[in-house]
Amino acid sequence: MYRKFTLIELLVVIAIIAVLASMLLP
Repeated sequence: MYRKFTLIELLVVIAIIAVLASMLLP
C-alpha cells in the first residue's frame, strides 16, 4: 500500500532539495 508522507519526511525532502539547489547555484 502507498503510505502518505509524514511531516518529517516532507522536511527531509525539502532539506535535500535545498542542499541540491545550493550546490547548483554558483
